[in-house]
Amino acid sequence: MFEVLLLAFALSMDAFAVSIGLGVKSKEFNIYLAFKIAFFFGIFQGIMPLFGYLASIGLGSFIEAFDHWIAFILLSIIGIKMIIDSFSQNTEEIIKKLTNKILLILAVATSIDAMAAGFSLDLMSISPFLSMFLIGMVTFVFSFIAVYIGVRGGAFLESKAERLGGVVLILIGFKILIEHTLF
Repeated sequence: MFEVLLLAFALSMDAFAVSIGLGVKSKEFNIYLAFKIAFFFGIFQGIMPLFGYLASIGLGSFIEAFDHWIAFILLSIIGIKMIIDSFSQNTEEIIKKLTNKILLILAVATSIDAMAAGFSLDLMSISPFLSMFLIGMVTFVFSFIAVYIGVRGGAFLESKAERLGGVVLILIGFKILIEHTLF
């Protein structure tokens, strides 16, 4: 069980970083927004290992060939959009534009590594489905806390907050790309 919790912690870090970036956009903590962000990230971090687990039966090498490019492209596009928007919109407009579609894209992009981790779930000492549940719950909790941290940091950063969030997304995309192409 300890190895699954370590895996859950590691997998949740991308969602944690993105959640901080989303939190910095808000001037005050909104529990509904924090719950919504945490829900999207938690669900996808919990479900994506299932796809990896099922794909490991026969599609593993095919998926591994391009999953990192998908994550990189999605995160970079959203990150660049956040940076551009930071020069032209106020915070309230930005929060209103945090649609379910944007959250879905972010959740998928940050959980692609969880899909890759799903390839190893059958090697762990506990049920793959319990592992997926724990991964999802850890990510949910960390993402919720990260939104709060982002809100507190956003008050300090003010106008540069969204640019920082965009840069964080792009850096996470690069990290995923580098990890899968160089190592």
